[in-house]
Amino acid sequence: MRARDFAIGGSPIEGDGRCGTTLRCAMSRESAFIARLRAIAGHPAARGLQDDCAVLPMGERDLVLTHDMIVEGVHFLADDPPEDVAWKLVAVNLSDLAAKGAKPIGVLLGYPLAPDEAWDACFVAGLDAILGRYEVTLLGGDTVRANGPRSFGLTAIGEVPSGAAPSRSGAKAGDGLWVTGSVGAAGLGLEVATGRRAPDAALLDAYRRPIPRLAEGRQLGPLVHAMADVSDGLLIDARRMAEASGLAASIALEAVPFHAAVGADRAARLAAATAGDDYELLFAGPADFVPPVPATRIGGFSEGAGLTLSDQGEPVAVPDHIGYEHT
Repeated sequence: MRARDFAIGGSPIEGDGRCGTTLRCAMSRESAFIARLRAIAGHPAARGLQDDCAVLPMGERDLVLTHDMIVEGVHFLADDPPEDVAWKLVAVNLSDLAAKGAKPIGVLLGYPLAPDEAWDACFVAGLDAILGRYEVTLLGGDTVRANGPRSFGLTAIGEVPSGAAPSRSGAKAGDGLWVTGSVGAAGLGLEVATGRRAPDAALLDAYRRPIPRLAEGRQLGPLVHAMADVSDGLLIDARRMAEASGLAASIALEAVPFHAAVGADRAARLAAATAGDDYELLFAGPADFVPPVPATRIGGFSEGAGLTLSDQGEPVAVPDHIGYEHT
């Protein structure tokens, strides 16, 4: 997703930790803020804010908790149907649970009342549709009256057997890097939604109504070394997994399962690999790993740091922009 949980790897901050400390490292404002939050997120369930979910031990089961927000003009368009906005809000949170192999239990909604009741009613209809689709319960939340662009928050709660939720930081040197499904449809769907591409209902749905890979996540969770969803872009999410694991990652562009509409042009494939909103699962497994779900090996992990790209064996420069980050 465009917005991130408090889970992005970042460089250390130089200074004494007091308000007003200068950030003397190259990091986004978002990463700098998250780095500050790590100092007060001391509970082991927080996983050092290196993951998209908190994992709270509860005896034989662990609770998995995540919270994502979507904002008009950032994650959805002002004229997107309210039913689709509701769908996307829930789907992106369930996608985080999928990346931990969790079974959803319920959600808590933060909702700003719209100026017109009809919009609210359509949003509720969309909310009911996706909650029913994935057999998830609305547990509660909060409503406020707000002006300006709409902004929604959702907390999703799931469960896994004790110790079974893979982290983003568990990749090992020699592991393969895998991804489910295909990459790039949602980015093209945004072009459709903004009139930059000819109408295409399937691509538009990929952008507005992503499908969380819950079943695949539950099968992969107990078997993989690390897992995350592809929300901000394949390249940036692969680099985040490598950084969290203290490793280098490599991706072979010719191996990436791009959506057919992306085409073969390298620039188009790089754009698709950085567009985000795919909500596929990105995971690390041993060199001889055979995934129990349809997935494609696109690269691997090794000792070192950073992200490298190749295409048909030829080195490819990593783009300056590799995915979405809040400035």
